[in-house]
Amino acid sequence: MPVRFCHQCGTGLPTSARFCSNCGAVIPVMESMPGRPLVRPRTGRQIAGVCLALAQSNGWDVAVVRIATVLGFCFSGGFVGVAYLAGWIGIPEEPLNLPGAYPPGI
Repeated sequence: MPVRFCHQCGTGLPTSARFCSNCGAVIPVMESMPGRPLVRPRTGRQIAGVCLALAQSNGWDVAVVRIATVLGFCFSGGFVGVAYLAGWIGIPEEPLNLPGAYPPGI
């Protein structure tokens, strides 16, 4: 079973923990941590969500990724444009969460 550790006291906690059982410190939510699956989110995107997907999956600031992409568009001779299109086509879109729908696999 995967274990997370409290940043305050170092106690081992289950991955579903929101608070440390020893000191009561708040444990960051897993979705904002690096290692999130590479999917294009439906909310927060500017054009296709490629920059946001890369930023969320690697734990980077989305503004830095977007600035680097724009600079890459200007100075790479079209390479970043081709890579962005490949990401748009190749990175799957986040599943649509409909109210009352069963979770996938059930």
